[in-house]
Amino acid sequence: MVALKKKVSLTGIKPTGNLHIGNYFGAIKPALELAKTYEARYFIADYHALNAVKDAAVLSANIREVAAGWLAAGLDAERVVFYRQSSIPETFELATLLMAFTSKGLMNRAHAYKAAVQANVEKGEDPDAGVNMGLFTYPVLMAADILLFDSDVVPVGKDQTQHVEMAQDVAESFNFNYARRDVADAEGDRLGLKIPSALVRENVAVVPGLDGRKMSKSYNNAIPLFCTEKQLRKFIMRIVTNSQSVEEPKDPDGSQIFLLYKLFTSVEEQAVLAARYREGGMGWGEAKEELFRVINRELTPLRERFNAIMADPAKLDATLAQGAEKARSIAAKTLLRLRKIIGIQ
Repeated sequence: MVALKKKVSLTGIKPTGNLHIGNYFGAIKPALELAKTYEARYFIADYHALNAVKDAAVLSANIREVAAGWLAAGLDAERVVFYRQSSIPETFELATLLMAFTSKGLMNRAHAYKAAVQANVEKGEDPDAGVNMGLFTYPVLMAADILLFDSDVVPVGKDQTQHVEMAQDVAESFNFNYARRDVADAEGDRLGLKIPSALVRENVAVVPGLDGRKMSKSYNNAIPLFCTEKQLRKFIMRIVTNSQSVEEPKDPDGSQIFLLYKLFTSVEEQAVLAARYREGGMGWGEAKEELFRVINRELTPLRERFNAIMADPAKLDATLAQGAEKARSIAAKTLLRLRKIIGIQ
């Protein structure tokens, strides 16, 4: 019996800042889980980051730290394809090709562009003030990232499905123009662009930040994933609490300390601590110390792996180069197929 070929999952990772606990539970762990059932591909979206990060030293550091962070968190570069977007020139050739099948009206509807325009209008400025073509055409480059590798699914949050929908629209426009279909011929070669699907992560945990809102770098309420043990304790001690005294019973489900605790512990550990909350006699300081203990327990081995990877930049570069070599072998075949379709031999 011939084994069925695994479907392809593609995940983009934008290097715009240090990874934090929210990234770990909201993106990294769910994405790595897909490698068990999909042919997984992960890329560092460094050209996407250029729209926001224009300091060369900062961008270079972010790329290395994000790559090392995913490896430390469990990404196995031998089993998956792991590469930097900038190492795959076929991505940018495909983006140019796709421009011819992408309407300006579609780009006008992109969430990021609309948000920038709205912010400008509210400030009484020109609607396109500060908007560069990198931001405006962001969805086309993202479509190229996705379509180049014949991706079946792209894991996204509910607020990010538009990126995949736009890639679908562009691919369908291309296929329609050349009377191609999203199927393969008798030899197994694709006749057009594969239409990807968004894999919406319904059950991904919403990680509370230091102030109770969703953990986010933009809110400045995040706990860095690879900070030192001393720094980790300081961050946890900054978690906002109410004025309840030590003696008062407390509602565990209403405490962001406990909500964070649940992410790092077993059901049994959660039951024990929840009972202590409800009984009274435990202050917020003690609850934070217990939270620090369980977070540090899980993050210590990750931190050690991260530091070891960052201490050997040559090995990290080699890992990404090997991934790029695998990725380019796939990308070259896609571009050869598309060049034949459009009449450029």
